[in-house]
Amino acid sequence: MATSAAVLAINAGSSSVKCALYTFEKDPQRLAHETIERPASAAMAPLVDWIAKHTGGTPLQAIGHRVVHGGPHFRNPERVTPALVDTLRQLIPFAPNHLPDEIALIESLAQSNPAVPQIACFDTAFHATNPDIARRFALPSELHDAGVRRYGFHGLSYEYVASVLPKHDAGTAAGRTIVCHLGNGSSMCAIEAGRSIASTMGFTAVDGLPMGTRCGALDPGVLLYLMDERRMDARAIEKLIYNESGLLGVSGISSDMRKLLATDDPRAKLAIDLYVYRIRREVGSLAAALGGLDALVLTAGIGENSAAIRERICRDAAWLGVELDRAANEKGGPRISAPGSRVTAWVIPTNEELMIARQTQQVIKGAVAPVT
Repeated sequence: MATSAAVLAINAGSSSVKCALYTFEKDPQRLAHETIERPASAAMAPLVDWIAKHTGGTPLQAIGHRVVHGGPHFRNPERVTPALVDTLRQLIPFAPNHLPDEIALIESLAQSNPAVPQIACFDTAFHATNPDIARRFALPSELHDAGVRRYGFHGLSYEYVASVLPKHDAGTAAGRTIVCHLGNGSSMCAIEAGRSIASTMGFTAVDGLPMGTRCGALDPGVLLYLMDERRMDARAIEKLIYNESGLLGVSGISSDMRKLLATDDPRAKLAIDLYVYRIRREVGSLAAALGGLDALVLTAGIGENSAAIRERICRDAAWLGVELDRAANEKGGPRISAPGSRVTAWVIPTNEELMIARQTQQVIKGAVAPVT
């Protein structure tokens, strides 16, 4: 395969598909990038057109996909085979809002590019290093053995941040870090020496922090109440906790943090306050799991772009030793903690597409290191 061959990275979300084209002759070079604002099930035609337009004379070496859920089966990126697709179909009950569209996209690209290998890069794989005690629910062991356990998500984002943090501060990266992936989907991860040890998300990507439209952590008794007293079935509850809650549900205004910050409406203030409060609680929880804290990293749409939210998070973490440099925070970092801060704070833009491309390249070269 020619060294100039390109790797296509596809990051399919619930409402958009991000795609990027990379070459790896020396350092990774991004040739093109696009966000298709439609669900994966409706993005195939524009995606094929985009691929044809931007590959030009550059052959495609491989196509890498972000796959949201790898279940208990997948701890590393894997080449797509019929057997792998069959296993993904079995995992659909674990991620019914994501996996069907992701599988459809993989199969459609297999038809349009039959000679190009495809690689599945799992969002849960980075958290495979979590100790068993962190993955268990207090449920009968039979359910744990059947796959009902904590998985964690946003793993490609966390893996990317962990890979670049040493460039900013190698000593800090070797220690105990909490990374906050704050966007329309939000979660947090405790990382020790580059390895995930705990996450706020669990069996599904609706757990943990409040998000744009997802409720985050919820007493299971609430679901029983909704079924018994409100006569809501599974699909109605699914719509409520995935699409009608979070910032949107609390504020009644918007799921977009920018719009909430721009208004004086008390409902918006309540939604923001709840969001920041839950982050404060989870910082304490993850710091306890780590046995201390050396660094706090903020990333993704809100984490990278909202100085106001970053300031509140850092001030809430002052008890752990975070001392904010307000001027640095207003400039966007990368370091936003004061020179004498015992715990450093950083803004590091994430790059899931590059992580997908790197993992895809590693699989093609046979250079994937197994997770232990």
